[in-house]
Amino acid sequence: MYNQKNLEQWMRKIKVTNLVNADVDVVNNTPLVMMGKGRQGAVFQLTDDICVKVFGNTEDCDREYYALSLGQNTSLMPKLYGKGSLYIVMEIIRGVELREYLQSQPLTTALSAKLIIMLVTFKKIGYERIDHHKRQIYLQPDGSLKVIDVARTIWRDRVYPYPRKLLTSLGEENKAIFMAHVQEMAPELYSEWLHYIRMEEISRQITALLLPEEPDKKTIKNLSNSLLTTEDEKNYVNLLQGLVHKVFKEEWIKTMLARGADTEAVMAKIDEHWDKLEMGFEERHPEGERTSKGDRGYKGEPQRGKHFEGERGRHSKGAKGGKHFSGEKYNDRDRHDHKRDKHKNKGKGKR
Repeated sequence: MYNQKNLEQWMRKIKVTNLVNADVDVVNNTPLVMMGKGRQGAVFQLTDDICVKVFGNTEDCDREYYALSLGQNTSLMPKLYGKGSLYIVMEIIRGVELREYLQSQPLTTALSAKLIIMLVTFKKIGYERIDHHKRQIYLQPDGSLKVIDVARTIWRDRVYPYPRKLLTSLGEENKAIFMAHVQEMAPELYSEWLHYIRMEEISRQITALLLPEEPDKKTIKNLSNSLLTTEDEKNYVNLLQGLVHKVFKEEWIKTMLARGADTEAVMAKIDEHWDKLEMGFEERHPEGERTSKGDRGYKGEPQRGKHFEGERGRHSKGAKGGKHFSGEKYNDRDRHDHKRDKHKNKGKGKR
């Protein structure tokens, strides 16, 4: 085994710096021999069977350690022995890179089956991205597979629905062979992957048509005039009032719910507040009957079942703070509209 005290001293003397679209820069002032480096870190040999991977930042280090820990009960991952803020101590993975292997050896049905099982294992242990490049896959002397650099399989904003990177890295010839093996062994999986490959090809064709296409800017400018709203002052005021009202409600709801207020109580308070504002306006301007088609209704039949993002909705258990509201319909506002109309008509006699 390695000496922990020596390891800590060596880690303070190794500096790994991340670069943009390039392998890390490494300053090594220790007797440790660097085995290799990549975009996230560099690997140094500690013993015959143990290495330490040093990272340029703690995020990549934590991500890879977590990804490796998910697979410790499988035969795919290197064994973990320790971790620091910027390093991971793990088993050295030997064998032959799949990339090198395929340069001289055929892609057999048995090997394709092992690759499919590898992807199944990725999915089973919780990887969001099951894809993997062939250079990160190692064939062992007993025919089994080992993988390295698994940090990018979790917490990804972009997750491919099929093993795009693996298929691409195989090259056109081996990709066709692998897909033929998948079709033979797992026809439904083959059909789904083929669907995504075709969608990707169609997307490329569409992009090839759209990129060189120049729109008629003069025609667009003339057509877009119908979307302008500030020329008509009366309509502009009504639209602006509705917009301000909507923003006010959204922000008030967010603030009150963040404080733990009850949703029903918040909506009631908002309607009560705006009812007072509207009644005050109408008392000062009796001839200015509302015509806004904004958030509170307009002259004629009142609007029902209106909804907007951020208005009353269901609570989401997964939302931070236990509160969340969506664009669900707020049919209950009939009660508030009725209350407002009743208040407005109070004291008026029958005609």
